[in-house]
Amino acid sequence: MFYDRADAGSKLGDALKAYKGKGVIVLAIPRGGVEVGYYAAKKLKADFNLLIVRKLPLPSNPEAGFGAIAEDGSTHIQKDAKYWVSESDAKRIKAEQRVIIKEHQKLRVKPLPSLKGKTVILVDDGIAMGSTIIAGVKAVRKLGAKKVVVASPVSGKNVNVGADELVVLETPDEFYGVAQVYYQWHDCTDEEVLKLVKHYK
Repeated sequence: MFYDRADAGSKLGDALKAYKGKGVIVLAIPRGGVEVGYYAAKKLKADFNLLIVRKLPLPSNPEAGFGAIAEDGSTHIQKDAKYWVSESDAKRIKAEQRVIIKEHQKLRVKPLPSLKGKTVILVDDGIAMGSTIIAGVKAVRKLGAKKVVVASPVSGKNVNVGADELVVLETPDEFYGVAQVYYQWHDCTDEEVLKLVKHYK
């Protein structure tokens, strides 16, 4: 159990201490992953930035998704998605999320650094279905990362996100949502994200 995302990020940084001072790049997925990534990166004395990835929400239930898309176009679609969403709806939803991705790229205060030959630690505040992280891993690999580490405070058991290494602090026996491991939980705002990114040193 974590008090809040700052607490989770600090503990995640401790779990990643082997990478401290090793020139890694921490990329956080907005919005929820940014505070976690911020405090983890602080512990590691690492370069910190954002990777924009968006869930592809189901038309009938926007809280659920049928996949995810990253800012470079890398996409992960769940294998059962054809039963949940039509091709035309899927195309429309992808286009809508690309627009939102462009807006969220404005949250990045400094340009994304070159990832070629680098070890990249991709951080989110939790891994539920895994689509967002998987799309992020695909994007980071396309950008040339040598090693991709996925780090999260919580996930379900037996998660496979296609990373070279997976660091997860909590894997509850009954996992019904990311928020269950946080005492303090709220939906992050763009303003909170910008404040963290601007003040990172």
